[in-house]
Amino acid sequence: MGLLIGEVARRSGLTTSALRYYERAGLLPPPMRVSKRRVYEQKVLGRIRIILLSRRAGFTVRETKTFLSGYPVSTTPAERWRALAGRKLLELDAQMTRLSQMKSILNDSFQCRCVRLEDCEKGMTPPPGKASRRPTRPGRSQPTPRAATP
Repeated sequence: MGLLIGEVARRSGLTTSALRYYERAGLLPPPMRVSKRRVYEQKVLGRIRIILLSRRAGFTVRETKTFLSGYPVSTTPAERWRALAGRKLLELDAQMTRLSQMKSILNDSFQCRCVRLEDCEKGMTPPPGKASRRPTRPGRSQPTPRAATP
């Protein structure tokens, strides 16, 4: 006999609701039913490990489904992974750039000795005649009030 959903959950570390969700999302094949109970084949544990690896790598459920069933059968798993990983790596590079910018803004902004917010606003006001632009990094495109005196 196969594995009941509770046993698959225990062996995989997933909840039964996660297993049902992955089934509805098309990541897991529909199991056999015996007296209305889900009975999985042993090989489902390998499929779950692939799903978990994909999710840990940052792939969405949709991307994971594409990896599992969105390619012609002749496309090897390695080719599928490389195609999806290439796109994911580009996304990660963009996120890392954005995170680095955020970190710089958090570290570099408001190093002034202003007592009131209005004093900081004065230091960030562009000179007359200059177009006001949203600074990408305070202290770089517009002066950051570092030593303004109230």
